[in-house]
Amino acid sequence: MSKSSPPPSLSSQLSVSGHVDLSTFDSRATTGFDGKKKDAAEALAAIGEELDDLQEKLFAGGRAGTSDAKVLVVLQGMDTSGKGGIVRHVAGLVDPQGLSITSFKKPTPEELEHDFLWRIENALPEAGMIGIFDRSHYEDVLIGRVRHLADEKEIDRRYIAINDFERSFKASGGVIVKCFLHITADDQKERLVARLDDPTKHWKYNSADLDERALWDDYQVAYGVALERCSTGNAAWHVVPSGRKWYRNWAVATLLLEQLRALDLQWPEGDFDVDAEKARLAAM
Repeated sequence: MSKSSPPPSLSSQLSVSGHVDLSTFDSRATTGFDGKKKDAAEALAAIGEELDDLQEKLFAGGRAGTSDAKVLVVLQGMDTSGKGGIVRHVAGLVDPQGLSITSFKKPTPEELEHDFLWRIENALPEAGMIGIFDRSHYEDVLIGRVRHLADEKEIDRRYIAINDFERSFKASGGVIVKCFLHITADDQKERLVARLDDPTKHWKYNSADLDERALWDDYQVAYGVALERCSTGNAAWHVVPSGRKWYRNWAVATLLLEQLRALDLQWPEGDFDVDAEKARLAAM
């Protein structure tokens, strides 16, 4: 009997190329996962065990100077899509000393004095680290386009600059996992209502979110163009269905796990004689 082919990676199933029309994507799909919500919790815990081991190997290689590998997870999506949830539920699976988490807000006056990539470059993970970007350099081709903060020529320059920047990061030993957390306008409305109904969630609510929601269609077009222009062999974009939070968390964790596995990480070898060190220790 012939051996069956291994199942396709989740990355290959969720990555996009060419023209992207987000209206054709199901936000509540569970691509690559056959179970239900209760099964996802167990699957995520199992992923966490392997993630923790691989992240420690990554961290050790960076600290020992034997590897220049580092990983950057880019999270983009409309308000309530779950960027913060990923930071809690996925990044929380690994040792925090090996993480660098950056949440990009409105640029400061100092940041505006530099090119848009300046603040991004200052936040990149070092060798051995996993960096998490809650929003990212893509804000400058999303808000910039929708809010007309830059003209068409400048936005076009930024797409090219982003691709060059990501190519350079990969050449330096970096791996980029880009996740667009896809929700629909109805998904967002449901989550905003839930925030308003729960006083413990009021701190997460911002009336400005409704201003951005009013531009929903414009943002969907802007995201589609960004995904089309910047999903490359160096850093593919993944459209992660995020209408179901439990699936979203499992999917992003799995995408990260696949990339860490592909690095074939090894424990650094010691530069000392183990037996000699044991003998010295025994004599003390």
